Amino acid sequence: MSTFPWIANYPKGVPAEIEDQRPKNLLELYQNAFNQFGSREAFENMGGVLTFQEIDQLSTNFAAYLQNELGMVKGDRIAIQMPNCLQYPVVLIGAIKAGCIVVNTNPLYTHREMEHQFNDAGIKTIVIMANFAKSLEEAMPNLSTVENIIVTELGDMLGGLKGKIVNFVVKHIKKMVPAYKLPNPISFKSAMAKGARMKYTQPEIKGDDTAFLQYTGGTTGVSKGAILSHDNVVAHTLIITHVFKPLLKDGQKDVMITAIPLYHIFALNVNCTFMMHIGAKNVLITNPRDMPGFIKELKKHPFTLFTGVNTLFNGLLNQPNFKEIDFSHFKVSIGGGMAVQDFVAKKWEEVTGTPLVQGYGLSETSPVICVNPLDGTHKMGTIGLPVPSTELAIFDDDGNRLAQGETGEICVKGPQVMSGYWNKKNDGVFFEGGYFRTGDIGIMDEEGFFKIVDRKKDMINVSGFNVYPNDVENAIADHPKVLEVAVIGVPDPHSTECVKAFVVKSDPSLTEEELRDYCHENLTGYKRPKHYEFRTELPKTNVGKILRRKLKEEEEAKEH
Repeated sequence: MSTFPWIANYPKGVPAEIEDQRPKNLLELYQNAFNQFGSREAFENMGGVLTFQEIDQLSTNFAAYLQNELGMVKGDRIAIQMPNCLQYPVVLIGAIKAGCIVVNTNPLYTHREMEHQFNDAGIKTIVIMANFAKSLEEAMPNLSTVENIIVTELGDMLGGLKGKIVNFVVKHIKKMVPAYKLPNPISFKSAMAKGARMKYTQPEIKGDDTAFLQYTGGTTGVSKGAILSHDNVVAHTLIITHVFKPLLKDGQKDVMITAIPLYHIFALNVNCTFMMHIGAKNVLITNPRDMPGFIKELKKHPFTLFTGVNTLFNGLLNQPNFKEIDFSHFKVSIGGGMAVQDFVAKKWEEVTGTPLVQGYGLSETSPVICVNPLDGTHKMGTIGLPVPSTELAIFDDDGNRLAQGETGEICVKGPQVMSGYWNKKNDGVFFEGGYFRTGDIGIMDEEGFFKIVDRKKDMINVSGFNVYPNDVENAIADHPKVLEVAVIGVPDPHSTECVKAFVVKSDPSLTEEELRDYCHENLTGYKRPKHYEFRTELPKTNVGKILRRKLKEEEEAKEH
């Protein structure tokens, strides 16, 4: 690997390859953390705290319940459908301890989306937050494999009076739990109480056994289950440990703000698995869209690390009291999930005094395959350098490797890359040599830094010229009166396609004429939007990634 240009630009102490001696599975990785950090705080949410020891014991109790009461065996699939709360790590690690395959699920899925994912995965047991049980009720008639449903309420792990008050307020005052009827639902609290009296039997888990079916975000079509093995996730954890070396100090307890939901691959394996591996504490944010509540929470913690997506960082920067937070312990923020816009990164560093660096990964790659160096040598506007033991290359559509400086599809191979999609033929997923095709168009510079130009499927063809939405969005986002922007291609009789921009204003005085003049000054002719539409909000995933696909579907519906 030493022949690759990025190796020379690694921070001091970051190796080209991760060590061969690795934990043989996730059970061993978790157990090492429990043994090493026992009494340290591991997770906090809504004022409730769990130590590493408590997570160990509670997850074992849950595993015992799955094995003894529900008859779950190695390889059975279990769906977790909850927002960030203390139950999540308990259920997640308990399921892994029982040898189950975890299927993380967006709680905001409609019943149709649940039907697709649960039937495709062959789910046997579902653990769901009561707030979302109504959608599950609607899906149940079409779910053929589900045998057990465990229902939890938001305050279930906050203990005593506080937990009861939270559950009462959520259900009866805020009316956040629509009435539902499910066949023989099991109370999470009773499951935990029973599990505490049962014997846990550790299954034999091999490195190539499946740990997660991580369903893709569906931003480009039907969601598919990426098969991630224990080996994939263990290797990913060690890779990220090396990446973070410049920031980790012996004996220092890091505090990570986890606003990205744990069902998302980024939070699952960077915030949860990796942070546990290094003994850090996760502050779980249940509803980051409640910006005043989120900022109130940030003021309580001497946080050192923060992960998020561009829309989250931008949203916080637009809150007047964000500047009042104490950033004196803060080391770095890492953006993923979507492109971090340059103006957001600059403003974030001005306000917090710490860099916002961009990384890159996918559900299929556990996720991180590229990240900017964390020693101050990051390059704004890039996704950084390939991580240790990982090779990135640029290919054309026919699978030919392109030279440095040429634009093509980013492809990757490494120990964190999935073996394939669940229940799929996987034709065309990999190029020869085991290179996974990301579907992202990119370019590598002479120092080995990669830049994403755009999603292959989002590229706009204007009179034979390729227009990349990211490029246009970056330019428009720099306008001081623009809060958010998304760009798509729409049919045009003269140029095949033309560019349409959907804009959310940060200043109501912004006019279309003003925006047209601005684009005339800042974009080449064929890149300039022909159509503009002002909106109060843009469609997003629950993580905050803007869904261009939804905008395209809306435009197509208008045509018919």
